[in-house]
Amino acid sequence: MACLATAAIACDAADMIGVFDSGHGGLTVFRALVERFPALDFIYLGDHANVPYGNRPSSEVVDLTRAGVETLFRRGARLVLLGCNTATCVAARTLQQDWLPESAWTGRNVLGIVAPTVEAATQTPWAVSTPQYPQKYNTDVIAVFGTMRTISSFVYPEEIRKRCPRATVVQQICADLVTAIETSKPEAEVDAIVKSGVDGLMAQTGGQPPHRAILGCTHFPLVEHLFRRHLPPFTRLLSQPEIVADSFEDYLARRPHFAGAGTRCRTPVLLTTGDPIAVTETGRVFWPDVPRFEKTA
Repeated sequence: MACLATAAIACDAADMIGVFDSGHGGLTVFRALVERFPALDFIYLGDHANVPYGNRPSSEVVDLTRAGVETLFRRGARLVLLGCNTATCVAARTLQQDWLPESAWTGRNVLGIVAPTVEAATQTPWAVSTPQYPQKYNTDVIAVFGTMRTISSFVYPEEIRKRCPRATVVQQICADLVTAIETSKPEAEVDAIVKSGVDGLMAQTGGQPPHRAILGCTHFPLVEHLFRRHLPPFTRLLSQPEIVADSFEDYLARRPHFAGAGTRCRTPVLLTTGDPIAVTETGRVFWPDVPRFEKTA
């Protein structure tokens, strides 16, 4: 919806909602938010010059994520979502608890995508971090598919077991799946990678299928149909774009000041620290009509 000069409510420069990712994966979450909230203004930053984050020390991941968040704050975002599992697992708590309260960015906030995913997996609000009835008696098998860095952080098992201590949480690294998705490998090749990941998980459970499966990488929703193909029908797939959009809707209902005027004044803004032409081209894998990326200063 275009803003008119005669509009009763003017756009505030600080009314945007930001999404940060180390690369392209966060576009699946960003697109879901843009489509769910057509009246809000969104800005995305992909740190493509420094991707991937998975092989970097934790201190570097924290520094790079903080720099990305600050860039979005400077561009007018009041609220920034880390649309990246690695950045969330490694940096979110440090930014939320240590950096933001001491920074100059008063009145702003940083969210991650682990909390809403854990809420969906455990059916427990994030604020409830101790076992409650009936979740404390839950004995389901919960699978987590992800990249090496996300899996090695053990954030998902830790947070799930706080709320469902009797649940069995099994993690599986899906090696090479991110690259296969970004480079548009033939579906047969991608399917083989997904099948290998599912087979690896089933080997860990002794053949017992999971009751719920977290697709713990924002690339993986693009191949959700392949995970569905290799998991039984009763396994509930938890795909982060939809989960995050649902959680975000609840968050804004409780904190409407982050939504600003609620009248879209701009098309979504997409920024990259890398080559905007190449980044836009790869971005079409995630969003065929993706707006053109701009180089951030």
